[in-house]
Amino acid sequence: MTDSAAPTSSRSAWRLVLADLAVLLVLAGVSAPLLAEDAGSSSTSTSRVGSAAPRRDATTTTTVPAPATTTVPTLPPPGPGFVPGDVTAVGDSVMIDYQVPLKADVPGVAVLASVSRQWGEGENILNFLKAAHALGAEVIVGLGTNGPITNADFDNMMSILSGASRVVFVNTHVLVNGASRYRNAVVADWATLAAQHPEWFGPDGTHLAIDGPGATALAALVASKLGPG
Repeated sequence: MTDSAAPTSSRSAWRLVLADLAVLLVLAGVSAPLLAEDAGSSSTSTSRVGSAAPRRDATTTTTVPAPATTTVPTLPPPGPGFVPGDVTAVGDSVMIDYQVPLKADVPGVAVLASVSRQWGEGENILNFLKAAHALGAEVIVGLGTNGPITNADFDNMMSILSGASRVVFVNTHVLVNGASRYRNAVVADWATLAAQHPEWFGPDGTHLAIDGPGATALAALVASKLGPG
């Protein structure tokens, strides 16, 4: 399932990259929490049909299953280009659905999410941030909704993220095999959890109600895979 029926041209993709990164260039040197706030605001300004927030009923409570408890080892120090203690999340429109609870679970995370974002565009953004020494030591990659991912694609991404203390992949497409080949990569197994709760999804079977129970569960799952902090 893709966010957009028409593939994004290379020229349009670069325009999206420049739009996302313009804020970062202007705010170079600003503290991570402020950067996270501004970047998150940029992503939420992108509208998507059918993404209205769920109706809240004061008489109804929803129990969200907690992700499996895991012991996260102490992370190694990051390499050049990464900012110790910072977390950067790059994703497509699904990340827009759960960015609010993610920010609650991971204070200070910088979220850069956009509708119809391709894997290659995510690589460009991460490469730019690393070159600018503005990429968090822990990176969340929420891409893959908009097309298949090959082993070469995964290896290219990990080449860019070489030196990160930890990389968390959300497996919209199964990325377990790729992550198993890199010591600093782990998978947030969203596919397994999502299969148990089809009621969390909209008609397309991919997107979640913004700030709904599925979004809350996904944010908690991703946060559980980051290092102790």
